[in-house]
Amino acid sequence: MEHHTLSGKNYRRGFTFIELMIVMAIIAVLMSVALPIYNRSIIRANESVLKNNLFTMRTVIDEYTYDKQKAPQTLNDLVSDGYLRQVPIDPMTKSSDSWKLINEDASNTVNQSEPGIFDVRSGSDKTSLEGTPYSEW
Repeated sequence: MEHHTLSGKNYRRGFTFIELMIVMAIIAVLMSVALPIYNRSIIRANESVLKNNLFTMRTVIDEYTYDKQKAPQTLNDLVSDGYLRQVPIDPMTKSSDSWKLINEDASNTVNQSEPGIFDVRSGSDKTSLEGTPYSEW
């Protein structure tokens, strides 16, 4: 540290404890504002991925049902028959095994002997930023 003398007294350059505390307080306030915004943007991105995955799987289920004249029995049927490369991951549960499958009503099935998957929903029990449960999307 350099020492400067003004009017005979020694002064050291540096920050006082109070100055450091003020800077830390300002950083804490900025972080408390930025973190919720960051977390909300992560949730919004996951919601977007969920919507895209649901749209794709529903489209593929319809295509499979139309082509094969029967609904798929499992999501893995869509993969094994080349309609999907892999079962997508539910971004809310971080798993590809948690999808909630909705089977056809037996009276409305394309193939009466083999009712299959009619729709798919998220297996998450959480609620979206809009206030609706992911499991109802």
